[in-house]
Amino acid sequence: MESPQTGRDQCDKNIEVMKVGMFLRKVKSRMWKRQRQRHYKLQEDCKTIAYKSSWAINSYSTFSISDVEAIREGHQSETLQGVANEFPADRCFTLVFRGRQGNLDLVADSAEEAQAWIQGLRALMENMENMDESTKINQWISDWFLKADKNKDGRINFKEAKTLLKMMNVDMNDEHASCLFKRADKSQSGTLEDEEFVEFYKMLTQRMEVLELFQEYSSNGQSLSQCDLEEFLREEQLEGEGSCEHALQLIEHYEPSDTARMNHSMSIDGFLMYLTSPEGSIFSPERQGVFQDMNQPLAHYYISSSHNTYLMEDQLKGPSSVEAYIQALKRGCRCVEVDCWNGANGEPVVYHGHTLTSKILLKDVISTVAQYAFKVSEYPLIVSIENHCNVEQQEVMARYFREMLGDMLLTSTADGRTSSELPSPEALKRKILLKGKTIGNESESLTGEVSDEDEAAEMNKDSPSSESAPTDSKILKQKLCKELSDLVFCKSVHFHSFEHSRTSSKPYEMSSLSETKTRKYSKEAGPDFVLHNTRQLTRIYPSGMRTDSSNYCPQDMWNIGCQIVALNFQTAGMEMDLNDGLFSQNGHCGYVLKPEILLNRERVFDPDKPQESENYHPLLFSVKVISGQQLPKLNKKGWSIVDPLVRVEIYGVPLDQAKQETGYIENNGFNPCWNETLQFKIHTPELALVRFVVEDYDLASRNDFIGQYTLPFTCIQPGYRHVHLLSKDGTSICPASLYVQIKITEL
Repeated sequence: MESPQTGRDQCDKNIEVMKVGMFLRKVKSRMWKRQRQRHYKLQEDCKTIAYKSSWAINSYSTFSISDVEAIREGHQSETLQGVANEFPADRCFTLVFRGRQGNLDLVADSAEEAQAWIQGLRALMENMENMDESTKINQWISDWFLKADKNKDGRINFKEAKTLLKMMNVDMNDEHASCLFKRADKSQSGTLEDEEFVEFYKMLTQRMEVLELFQEYSSNGQSLSQCDLEEFLREEQLEGEGSCEHALQLIEHYEPSDTARMNHSMSIDGFLMYLTSPEGSIFSPERQGVFQDMNQPLAHYYISSSHNTYLMEDQLKGPSSVEAYIQALKRGCRCVEVDCWNGANGEPVVYHGHTLTSKILLKDVISTVAQYAFKVSEYPLIVSIENHCNVEQQEVMARYFREMLGDMLLTSTADGRTSSELPSPEALKRKILLKGKTIGNESESLTGEVSDEDEAAEMNKDSPSSESAPTDSKILKQKLCKELSDLVFCKSVHFHSFEHSRTSSKPYEMSSLSETKTRKYSKEAGPDFVLHNTRQLTRIYPSGMRTDSSNYCPQDMWNIGCQIVALNFQTAGMEMDLNDGLFSQNGHCGYVLKPEILLNRERVFDPDKPQESENYHPLLFSVKVISGQQLPKLNKKGWSIVDPLVRVEIYGVPLDQAKQETGYIENNGFNPCWNETLQFKIHTPELALVRFVVEDYDLASRNDFIGQYTLPFTCIQPGYRHVHLLSKDGTSICPASLYVQIKITEL
């Protein structure tokens, strides 16, 4: 076993190798012409990788190491698997980027060179992850300094400073900017060096709205004593219990001054650091980890669910990829879909049937699921099988599921099939449940006629490409083999009626309904649907008309207790924001316990009449949108500055659906101040989601999206809080945030 010192020495060597740079082969496909040599090297800041193609003369492009989410060694991508005969696994690695940015497949000239990059990058990524808030801010300032220092002489002049202000999304008049520049230029050299630039930045970012709050609670106007901070926590943040001990912990954790910490006091810098930290976030830390009862039947939980999981883009001609499964599982998805069709050489394939979407091998999908099923969450994973294969290839499917999933696979022989209720997520930890058609009663032939998935029939009916799809119900009948049937735990059944379900359904039986049918049943018999969902799992999927893989609003389905509300994870937008928001609580484990109102079988909840609920307690939700910080500049011309506005959207029962927005601030994305209060009446807080959206106002056309953040209403912390904004992809755009004051009062 190597010593820590040896490990550090090796790490330093790797980083030196990366700084010198190296030619790596970028592989885009199996074709030789799509494999290009590029020179990659680590920049001096140890945070940026620069690269240039072999044909480029001087120009380098860059990407940030903070954008890299993971490094996979060997042939762990479809592209590298395709060139496995040409390049050995020990020379290959894949960089996986956050959000929807494509992966980067690389091949080094030797295994040693590959390891230098793999280990070096992992060490640098770990360093970034472990930075405290203060170091992150200093790193961020350093980034701006490097961007502004065009001639790389370690100092910036006033012209470079003005360019920097534009880059930072702030429009400041020359006179004011010049005044701040001269105040920061202590050496009077006409340029700013490193420390002077930090001073300039602090003057730029001085937040008067925070300073005023600080001084309001400070006894001496200079710092917050422990008593001052206790009072602030009690009066504003409504953290009455243990505020004394909590105040000390905050001082210890966030105060940068040793002297202040020793005196049990907090400076304005420490106060700002606390407010911008996770503890000062709008999302309650108490609901970040798994805090819910995980021992109730599966039907009592919302389950994060993906539709057409194999697709990277649209469902007519987009590519299929195992990468789509990896991305969904990494986002906490607990129900994935596999559309199986007959493939060449007896190998079942996965793709969107009767379309131009590309095909991938089922065995590759199962292998990927086996590898990634429980990396993010240990709670059960449901694999929904859309089966279009003949009996021979179904036998191959069954063999793959058995052999590749092994002990993880829960089969129909388990105790849960004889119980009056489904097992709990806790009881099914690290288990994979197959959902699909099964052979019915024993009088049927082992390969008897069984109607295929309701979804297939529905989509053939809806789909614009239905001319080429088999719509005859006889063709949709198929034979089912016993080996595959025996592996199914959640049995797919046709939905007849709520009455039939109440008298005849078994707990492990599940119906799939289109969004259209779901809305119809919800409108006609909302309370019956709610009652049905206390006992049975219901899966909802998008209409076949959504050929662009767009999504429906999942909130309507959650309101009636539907558990498996399947969305196209590859399609960004409000609908996926809501899904990410709902499942951001409870440890991102993919399971959220439904509120008690949706589990009560005696007094059934009607989402259209929340006032008739037994525990009806409406709340007044007040959001004072105070200011914004470092909003990202949109990809426009260099001189353009955003005109931001904030919209707060409420999603929940029909009575709670609402939107309000602030006015827009002209030419300031750096530190816009609104000081506007938006108020909402929330009738059913247990079901409400709150979405903060920031847009760039445009008089002539549609506003441009800047950032958003969505969370359950029940996870909101009152008081002065920061809302840390996310991109359209749901990834962080740190340090962009909103500063708000939240008040929640009973009506």
